[in-house]
Amino acid sequence: MSVSSQRDTELADIQREERELSTSPELELDELTQIYVKRGIDPELARQVATQLTATDPLDAHLRDELGMTGAVPARPWQAAGVSAVSFALGAAVPLLTLLAVSGDARIPVIAGVALVVLAITGAIGGRLGGAPMLRAATRVLAGGGLAMALTALVGNLLGSVV
Repeated sequence: MSVSSQRDTELADIQREERELSTSPELELDELTQIYVKRGIDPELARQVATQLTATDPLDAHLRDELGMTGAVPARPWQAAGVSAVSFALGAAVPLLTLLAVSGDARIPVIAGVALVVLAITGAIGGRLGGAPMLRAATRVLAGGGLAMALTALVGNLLGSVV
């Protein structure tokens, strides 16, 4: 899921850059020029480089030099796994707090419901922060988390214990 979310973010970045290039090409040329100036190229030469690269393939120039994306941007599963691990560790606090707040027979369904709501919210936030569609991100995280919870409950039932 994390790698898919990362890819959604990359696609959103590409679409945003395409939109900016079509609506304000002169501003984008200025932006590219400034990137090269900040890298130490003389402003006049930077403008020439930006102009020439823009004439060849403006989207590629901006993706590469503005966003750091190359034509073959590989997914970074280790980075995605690290972010997921931290997110899961922090997200574990919500069900634990719910466990402390609810007692009796309602405990398990309430914890499951709260966890699913939090999964949907964090998926939407992740999509928003990454510039990807919030609904798709929320749905992916909610579906994956819900499936994991259902499989865990099934294994618990098959083994005759609460998992």
